[in-house]
Amino acid sequence: MHPELKHSEFQTSTVSNPPRRQFTRQRRQLTDGERSQYARMASLHLVKLQQRLAPRARIGLYYDGFGELPTQPLLDWYQRLGYFPYLPVVGSLGRTSNNSDDKHLRFVPVYQSKLLNIPTRIHSLGMKQNHHRRLLWARELDVIICPLVAVDLNGNRMGMGGGFYDTTLGYSYRSGAKKPLKIGWCYDFQVVEQLQRQPWDVPLDGLITPSGLRWF
Repeated sequence: MHPELKHSEFQTSTVSNPPRRQFTRQRRQLTDGERSQYARMASLHLVKLQQRLAPRARIGLYYDGFGELPTQPLLDWYQRLGYFPYLPVVGSLGRTSNNSDDKHLRFVPVYQSKLLNIPTRIHSLGMKQNHHRRLLWARELDVIICPLVAVDLNGNRMGMGGGFYDTTLGYSYRSGAKKPLKIGWCYDFQVVEQLQRQPWDVPLDGLITPSGLRWF
């Protein structure tokens, strides 16, 4: 994270969010080697997250299918330390065909050691999904690593615009529940000083980038 950026007060009336394409373009311009190197750098800071986790914690991650910071190092770390990894599926039953308006995520266990080896289906929005009979609600997880397009220094997150994570995490956030912890995982150029926050947005608890871990 850029050390020269200072913590700023949140003011929705004066903030205009940058376009999502600005960040997605930068992500797609990276080579596979650059993505892998940045992911290795970010994974060095996972030891600081470990301090907040109970043994055998349940942790959600996601497929990095749109040029995001690779998530395979997260899976490697979880499995090496005995944590239980999970992946999201859209819809409270894990099947969007039942109700196209259901934006709740459920989470399925990961048994493979490589994300590339997990059998998936492609969601209508282009996201990879693994279907499994055992589905957990977000509140049953200890941590969720949240995908993002941009994030600011207050933990406000700009997603892809579908509202899946805000919908899924909204109730636990508003009720003051301590879990799941909501952690961002991204490149340093995705960190901006300030984003506009909407009433339904759920902020992050922490952020991991190649340059460090920050708690909000």
